Amino acid sequence: MKLRSVKGTNDILPEQQGAWSAIVNAAERVLGNAGAGHITVPIFEYAEVFERSVGESSDIVVQKEMYAFEDRGGRTLALRPELTAGIMRAFSEHGMHTRPAPVKLWSYGPAFRAENVQRGRYRQFHQIDYEIVGTDSPLADAETVQLMYDVLAECGLTRHVMMLGSVGDPEDAAAYNAYLREQLGPRSADLSEVSRERLRLNPMRVLDSKEKQDQELIAGLDRPLDRLAEPARMHFEQVRRYLDDWGVPYEVDTSIVRGLDYYRRTAFEAHHQGIGAQSALGGGGRYDGLLKLLGGPDLPAIGWAFGLERIADAMSEEAASSSAEDGDVRLFLVPLDEEAVSEAAGLAVKLRPTGRVEYPYHRRAPGKGLGEADKRGATHAALRGQSEREAGVWQLKDLRTGEQRAVSQEDLKALLESAA
Repeated sequence: MKLRSVKGTNDILPEQQGAWSAIVNAAERVLGNAGAGHITVPIFEYAEVFERSVGESSDIVVQKEMYAFEDRGGRTLALRPELTAGIMRAFSEHGMHTRPAPVKLWSYGPAFRAENVQRGRYRQFHQIDYEIVGTDSPLADAETVQLMYDVLAECGLTRHVMMLGSVGDPEDAAAYNAYLREQLGPRSADLSEVSRERLRLNPMRVLDSKEKQDQELIAGLDRPLDRLAEPARMHFEQVRRYLDDWGVPYEVDTSIVRGLDYYRRTAFEAHHQGIGAQSALGGGGRYDGLLKLLGGPDLPAIGWAFGLERIADAMSEEAASSSAEDGDVRLFLVPLDEEAVSEAAGLAVKLRPTGRVEYPYHRRAPGKGLGEADKRGATHAALRGQSEREAGVWQLKDLRTGEQRAVSQEDLKALLESAA
């Protein structure tokens, strides 16, 4: 039997690495400039860390999506289904509450959920995560939304939009859940199986359902934003004022509900219509009670996460993936005789600090060398044989236009520098 990757996992091939690196680098620039420190936490934790945090009505629990297992000591561990819980565990364990508040952290890496595989949804996926701990100011909420928008823009996206809503305070959520039980309880048999379980555990999550039968039942009901008490409503309006002042594009979504139970007040998502029906790139919200739930200090917090696979997909749709952008130069040196092989290797060593330079390890005929350069994605090829050596030049060919001219080594360096 031919071995294949496990369903729901993907290999990231060399030609895809450029887009992935661009996403991580964009996050590092934007979030680092905002004062966020980079934190790395383990990909597995005691299962209790996630069982406490994600909530009993989340899909991770209801649909048994968490990869849990026993270690040799009989302890139950789990691969992380998301990054926030592990970061908050680390925040508490290492006494980070003693640092100047608020504390801003960001991280990236793989996460794991045993869910149905479809475009943009995998069983091993990768997230970039941002958290700010220690303030309940609506200014922090607005900045968090703005930073998510800016990271996506820094990735090169132009067709993304933020969807903004609020799930209210715990009292608002409790009242809204009672309203949904009253409205949907008599018709629960008409709900999907997952929504019936959500109606029992956390009715608000029924709004998350994409099932047609569920959408028909909830179509005429009030939404969480319609039933906010005054404190949560004032908080939401202040967040909106900040975003309006800063010119951050967003749309109000009265029914937005995040997939984890720990959210309160501000909730938001980023969407991109270019990637189909499953248009969400990621999202987040406020989770003031989570840190205390994990045994840490009772501090407010807000954060977000997005999937790298989704962002790379959106970048590809906007023709901003790992393929060469206008102005990028990738040089392939073609040695036409044996002496030129070592010349090409030596020149590549000198030029690589400036840009991408490759060469074959044996001499090539001109046509074969140019063909290899094209296959390797080069934009330019520089050929060297006896006549070029005697003249002290390389024959540079622009593989995009076909233009060819004799140039010096310094000209090749200048060409790479012009695209750096």
